[in-house]
Amino acid sequence: MEVSPIPIPLCFAVILFSTSHLCVFSGVAIAQNEVATRHYKFDVCDYNFKIRLQNVTRLCHTKSIITVNGKFPGPPIFAREGDRVVVEVVNHVTIHWHGIRQLQSGWADGPAYITQCPIRTGQSYVYNFTIIGQRGTLWWHAHISWLRATTYGPIIILPKLGDSYPFAKPHMEIPILFGEWWNANTEAVISQALQTGAGPNVSDAYIINGFPGLLYNCSAKDTFKLKVKPGKTYLLRLINAALNDDLFFSIANHCLTIVEADAVYVKPFKTNILLIAPGQTTNVLLKTKSHYPNATFLMSARPYFTGQATFDNSTTAGILEYTQQSKGLPVLKPTLPAINDTAFAANFSQKFRSLANDKFPVKGPNGTKFSASVNNISFSLPSTAILQSYFNGKFNGVYTTDFPSFPLVKFNYTGTPPNNTNVSNGTKVVVLPFNRSVELVFQGTIIPGAGSHPLHLHGYNFFVIGQGFGNFDPRKDPANFNLVDPVERNTAAVPSGGWLAVRFFADNPVHINLMEPLTGTMDIIILSSNNFDN
Repeated sequence: MEVSPIPIPLCFAVILFSTSHLCVFSGVAIAQNEVATRHYKFDVCDYNFKIRLQNVTRLCHTKSIITVNGKFPGPPIFAREGDRVVVEVVNHVTIHWHGIRQLQSGWADGPAYITQCPIRTGQSYVYNFTIIGQRGTLWWHAHISWLRATTYGPIIILPKLGDSYPFAKPHMEIPILFGEWWNANTEAVISQALQTGAGPNVSDAYIINGFPGLLYNCSAKDTFKLKVKPGKTYLLRLINAALNDDLFFSIANHCLTIVEADAVYVKPFKTNILLIAPGQTTNVLLKTKSHYPNATFLMSARPYFTGQATFDNSTTAGILEYTQQSKGLPVLKPTLPAINDTAFAANFSQKFRSLANDKFPVKGPNGTKFSASVNNISFSLPSTAILQSYFNGKFNGVYTTDFPSFPLVKFNYTGTPPNNTNVSNGTKVVVLPFNRSVELVFQGTIIPGAGSHPLHLHGYNFFVIGQGFGNFDPRKDPANFNLVDPVERNTAAVPSGGWLAVRFFADNPVHINLMEPLTGTMDIIILSSNNFDN
């Protein structure tokens, strides 16, 4: 297999350009034909074509937020593998279908100024894509500024008719969306950060399905409750829609079995605690107790954080309670790892393995400004959408194809940082021939402090073939790569003070792929096309 290695030291993120391019449900009422077209309308405006602002009260604070169809979190998308999905979005935002591969449908990907310009006031845009080779849980969110703080929802992809899960059919399936809540206007928060150059103010609470939970002041009634029956198996579809933080999650006195990550089945493994990075999804099986216990149980989530910036050091909680229980039972709390438990994070992430069987094979592999950079380049948004400029052949002045394949300034990435990182701004892309096998090594740096860096690749899945701490050693570390059953994901976190190696095929013609930090401003773009000579 041909491999083009591109080691990428990063502070927070990446764009790659490749030239070839909330509900609980026990059954889903969708058409029963083999392959169907699912139609949805996402309304982000009122009848006067103004932005729909929904008044929502959390933490005894009422504010107006942007929602889809007046729901927070937003409405779910239901489909089966192979279905065509058509969504008309009305007014102002762009929507990214996070994790959908968008094979030959790059126009439907949604990042503003990358694959499209924002929808104009009073106008609509129809997203049209087909779900190919994916089944499980993904999610959608607004993809401009910080509107995704409140504008997001689940994507539920069921197996094809006649296909079954590679595990026992659950009694019920429940989306669990983690998010963040700001009492302040989130657009003002990010605007202030961009003006001052400092990190944005942290959220006031984490939320589960839109609710902070009983551990926060004035939130006892704003708590998500999951009622279960004894002796049943429930599929929890976990989504981390938080803007900034990895989250530990656990249910008191209950074990979870992880069966899927980022809409790809994995070899099942059991855990009492899991870690989920921003943008990631994880499906878990919850087996309830065989009897009615004399207690209720908290479902708790709090951040994993190792950086130097400020962060929301709080805990959100929902309640797991058994039906027909009496009131006044004791509430049991789970024990979560320490905020900075990097050892747990590393051990947990290394447990993920692809199924790698016949049906689900592995396919191959001071005066400064707080900003993210990759190989000393920090991404600048163009005034024209990149995919549009590429399609029209008018990319001069929009982007350049000289994104560096290796760090321009080399140093001891996890040691003492240099005084000058020589970061520049630019709209640069990497150009790859169609179907090229690509290997990327992301090297975390100590600038401005060691931290976990979640990365998401648009339009593709990738295989996580290796990870470790310290500086990546190109002579020794590849010998330990997992090329047998690496996990397939669309979002992964570079370990705090370490590195992450991934591989993917540039097999999506004419597609702009955005590899972005969920928390930063620097991206790497890949353009896939089959009309290049090299």
